[in-house]
Amino acid sequence: MKKRIMPLLAAASLMLSGAAFADTSLTYVVNNESDTFDPGTTNETFAAPIIGNTFEGLVRHAADGAVVPALAESWDISEDGLTYTFNLRKDAKWSDGKPVTAQDFVYAWKRVLTPTSGAKNTAMLFHIVGAEDYFNDPSADVAITATDDHTFTFTLHQRVPYMMQLLPYATFFPVRQDIVEADPEGWTRNADTYIGTGPFRVTEFNIGESVVFEKNPNYYDAANVKLDNLTFRLIAQQSTALAAMESGDVDGIESVPASEIPRLSVESDAFMVIPSLGTTYAFFNPAAKPLDDVRVRKALSMAIDREEIVEFVLQSADVPAVALVPYGMNVAGQDFRDAAGDYGLGTAAKVAEAQALLAEAGYPNGEGFPDTVFATYASPPIQKLLEAIQQMWKKNLNIDVEIDVSEWKVYYPEVQKVEYQIAQMGWGADYPHPMTFLDNFVSDSPNNLAKWANADYDAAIKASKAASDQAESLAKMAEAEGIMMNDHVILPMYHRNSYMMMGTHVNGFWRSVLGVPYFKDVTISE
Repeated sequence: MKKRIMPLLAAASLMLSGAAFADTSLTYVVNNESDTFDPGTTNETFAAPIIGNTFEGLVRHAADGAVVPALAESWDISEDGLTYTFNLRKDAKWSDGKPVTAQDFVYAWKRVLTPTSGAKNTAMLFHIVGAEDYFNDPSADVAITATDDHTFTFTLHQRVPYMMQLLPYATFFPVRQDIVEADPEGWTRNADTYIGTGPFRVTEFNIGESVVFEKNPNYYDAANVKLDNLTFRLIAQQSTALAAMESGDVDGIESVPASEIPRLSVESDAFMVIPSLGTTYAFFNPAAKPLDDVRVRKALSMAIDREEIVEFVLQSADVPAVALVPYGMNVAGQDFRDAAGDYGLGTAAKVAEAQALLAEAGYPNGEGFPDTVFATYASPPIQKLLEAIQQMWKKNLNIDVEIDVSEWKVYYPEVQKVEYQIAQMGWGADYPHPMTFLDNFVSDSPNNLAKWANADYDAAIKASKAASDQAESLAKMAEAEGIMMNDHVILPMYHRNSYMMMGTHVNGFWRSVLGVPYFKDVTISE
């Protein structure tokens, strides 16, 4: 395997030393085009590459995953962990040269909380005192204030240990009131009005073809931005994008065909593997027979060989998963996975133990096992995965499980109503903290698609959020995952990676675990 395949925990980056550099241009291929590039309202991952290079908020993520200053040069958090005060840079400017002010943040955040904006991630601001009330009644007070042009403050209901990791998310970015209100529907599709705060600014929106950027001369750190021009070229087919990459027509591509991963991992120095902070798993319905017996749920989970799934079925560098939260989530200086358990599961199948559990549940050698259906959505790779699991259950437990495939628009509503026995799903992080996964399993979460409820779990999550000490918060989160996983509510399969390519002449590029490619620090070797 080539050394430039880099499974890093926080991000993937390319750095070479001793090379000559020149200010120049770079072309990067994306496979999809978003409907909107509005940082405050969209939740589309397809918009993230453009937003991530044209906007910044109070803070940003560095390549190592740390939260570092951006438009705010410093901040203070009150002793009780509730009030956050940010001091904006005096040289923070919009890409048209106008100063960024604290009032820009007040406007942007209140806009997210205004239902008519259509913001998709409004609930991320509900941690703030009065935010939910403001959402329901715009005359309500909300604890978001601009003390002066350079001082921005907000206050939380209760301590949120991961609040600083939320703030680099696009929902918290500023937008310009005069620009937005002049053309609420069209400002993000016009290069003249797409005014941002990041290292690049858009010069062309070529719908269906490309987005062209230039270095933003008004960016506070413009002196360290070396690329003069950047182009995101739209090529829908991964195979076509790969052909353009291998012929030298483009410098990088955001994804490669799954069928080409084995070849590229051996042959290409440009091939990169990036953790994507996602876990693929299935829900067990604990209210449906035979899944109402935890011994059956655990037996099914123990009987699959996750190593075989990754190596021979997926043929990827994904990571076999024995739990919910993926690697790469650091709290109190420790990766969450190192602090949590494996819950009796293994990356290889534990056949004898699984057989014993199934027999104990009343189905020795699979005898009398009820008709069971594994529901999934139409996706050839996922169907191939489930067929492999189906065969493992037949071989290791002597049971027959039917696979039922339907289109997503039919499948997902049924899953939401918990009208299934086993249902294929998964989750990708919204922010780089374990709570983005764990919050989904509290009793009233709309993402708790098993409708599983456990008072001890809810209490552990609440205690983690209220903890003043990060180590204590980590311990409570690990406790919560243990409660859920020991009840085997899900069948974990693998932690996902992203597979892309970037030319070896490109230095300083990194792509975050949330899927955003960053070009601020890029140089090109001559």
